[in-house]
Amino acid sequence: MDSKRLQLLRRAVPLLSALALLALMALAAALAFDWSERREFARLADAAAHQLDLYAAVLDVELGKQADLPALIDADGEIATLLAAPDAAAQRDTVNRRLTRFVARAGALSASVVDSRGRVVASSDWFRPDTQVDHLLANEPCVGEALAGEESRRFAPDPASGAPEVCFARPLSRNGATLGAVLVRISLEPIEATWVDSAFRPESEKPLVVDAQGMVIMSSVPAWKLQPLASLTVPQRALAHGGELVRMRQSAADVPGLRVVHERPLARFGWRLLVLSSAGDVWRDARAAAWSAAAAVACLGLVAMVLWQRRRVVAQKLAARAALQRANEELEAKVRQRTAELEASNAELRHEVLERQHAEQVLRQAQEELVQAGKLALLGQLSAGISHELGQPLTALRALAENGRLLLERGRPQQAGQNFEFITGLAERMGRITSQLKSFARKAPATSRSLPLREAIANAQQLLATRLRSERVSLQVDVAEDLEVECDGHRLEQVLVNLMANAADAMRASEQRRLTITAAASGERVVVRVADSGPGIPPALNERLFEPFFTTKPPGEGLGLGLVISSHIVREFGGQLRSVPTSSGAVFEFDVARGEPCLTDSRSR
Repeated sequence: MDSKRLQLLRRAVPLLSALALLALMALAAALAFDWSERREFARLADAAAHQLDLYAAVLDVELGKQADLPALIDADGEIATLLAAPDAAAQRDTVNRRLTRFVARAGALSASVVDSRGRVVASSDWFRPDTQVDHLLANEPCVGEALAGEESRRFAPDPASGAPEVCFARPLSRNGATLGAVLVRISLEPIEATWVDSAFRPESEKPLVVDAQGMVIMSSVPAWKLQPLASLTVPQRALAHGGELVRMRQSAADVPGLRVVHERPLARFGWRLLVLSSAGDVWRDARAAAWSAAAAVACLGLVAMVLWQRRRVVAQKLAARAALQRANEELEAKVRQRTAELEASNAELRHEVLERQHAEQVLRQAQEELVQAGKLALLGQLSAGISHELGQPLTALRALAENGRLLLERGRPQQAGQNFEFITGLAERMGRITSQLKSFARKAPATSRSLPLREAIANAQQLLATRLRSERVSLQVDVAEDLEVECDGHRLEQVLVNLMANAADAMRASEQRRLTITAAASGERVVVRVADSGPGIPPALNERLFEPFFTTKPPGEGLGLGLVISSHIVREFGGQLRSVPTSSGAVFEFDVARGEPCLTDSRSR
């Protein structure tokens, strides 16, 4: 019974596999269709947004350029004079000709002047048989708003042709009373004509303008003009990227099918600028993506079935080979006797276990001794480093405290206060030095920023000022004011102090004591050089300059850690501290990253 079920199950595997493959194909097609549709709608939204920006910019420029025309016509008050005396024929003739010239220069359709009753007293078409002069325009909304004392901007299509026109009106007042108004009409027909030319194909995008009441006032499709937008489109659903899918009604038979609507408000007039884009390409691409995804899944399914069948055959062969191997191993196990070999193997194993345990015990003891030795070495470096690095600040503290006491005795508290402030700064600097020595031992990261190199040199010089002055050391600094370096400022000062102090020590027996600091940019790096006029460094000692605790100074005057610590700091800057061979004196140089110049220096001491 079980064998029959197994046979039926094996026969059903191909059918089940085919059904699963069809289901995967359908799922892949649906996912690909949805993904492609969303991507194409997003692309369509981006293109529509670009076109809306272009159309809106053209309309805003044109309307904004013409909006101030009524105010420019009566710049010198001639129209106001005519409205005060409307029967003056000479003044009317002057204003008529002025309006004609203004219309010709500004590119407007017409310009006219109405009195407080809405009667046209002057017009740019005064010379035509169908002139508007002496016509009553009080019923026009644009004129009515202007006579009420408000500037008016209204869409006013041509009654005969339906061409899109805009009326701008500005009231003219004197002593609080409205004398009349100036009207200027412009045409938007050239802009609409460009829309019609670019949208001649049914699948092209269709731009149109809708007023606040939902009436189409401009359109690339002439049949849509002066029709409610609701009579042309039927909303279907909102899209994820801000557009709306609509179906065109029978009244818009020139543009059948589904369209995507994107809009942009024209706040100047309360209008809306719309673009109707064809959605046919979206679904065509989505269907192509769905078919491609289904075909890809089908190919992968067929490849998987072939691989599965091949693996099944290989598994059967391996199973038969494994059964034969097991039979051979069982036969050999009955023939051979391995009792003696097993006992010997157990003895060797016990011996190896004992040796491994002994080796692990020795290794643990060695590790403990190594850790203890490392702790003692680190403690020695820290204690020696603190003794060396705090010597200069302590000397400066003693000198500044003595000077402060003398200044107080001489009645100069302000200068004494400056000394005490600097003493506070030195105390803080000593704290930073201990932190830097700990960072040197622990390899702690330093804070890097862009700072002026001359400022770091000045801080180091101030720290050593008393010693340099007492030992009559001449310091010359040749560094550009705007030269910036990228590093930790305190650690840079520490390097400079070490090099300057070593130079002062070397020049004690020299008659001429000159210390020179120069710097120059070299690509992305800045090379800083410290030179002295001392006796120099013997060539035999150059190789040992950067060894810990090596010093050429008498016992008690140096620990041999200054150059070691300075070299370590420069390496953290990404550079190298080195001794430069020279014919006289000693020269040390190091390089540091070049910084970007900044307008303000935010460093605080």
